[in-house]
Amino acid sequence: MPYVNTIERVEREKALQQGVEQGMAQGLERGLERGRHQGVEGTLRKQLALKFGELPDWADERLAAATDAQLADWVVRILEADSLESLLGKN
Repeated sequence: MPYVNTIERVEREKALQQGVEQGMAQGLERGLERGRHQGVEGTLRKQLALKFGELPDWADERLAAATDAQLADWVVRILEADSLESLLGKN
């Protein structure tokens, strides 16, 4: 039965290689998503600081906890916002 063992070994190696490739692709995608998120957040922080001055702790916390959708919304709304509170919704 060495032939069966060889086939099983080849199949296992293929499956392992596919798993490694899939894991690397998923890790790369997550890294890219995180990088995009950090880039948008960083740009928004700069815009907020230029428009409203130094950010208070509550605003910093809101930005740090924001989802991609929230950041995208704030990036658009900052153009018309008249205060941090009206933009970020201080709790």
